[in-house]
Amino acid sequence: MAAGTEEAALGYEQARDELVEVVRRLEAGGTSLEESLALWERGEELAKVCRRRLEGARARLDASLAAERAAEAEAADTEE
Repeated sequence: MAAGTEEAALGYEQARDELVEVVRRLEAGGTSLEESLALWERGEELAKVCRRRLEGARARLDASLAAERAAEAEAADTEE
């Protein structure tokens, strides 16, 4: 699966949970160098998905708050 397609398919919670599992496996040790590198790379991809999802959520919250402030300002202007 392509990285962009995979990112679109993974929700924040799913990516976070998989990232936690990757970290657990890396911390437990007992994997070959090749396996550890593959886990590290997967962890980096998952962290990127999580970061983008959080940035998207933050942007939506900021937009919603800005719209709310604008509506409140408009309401205050019409009351005067």
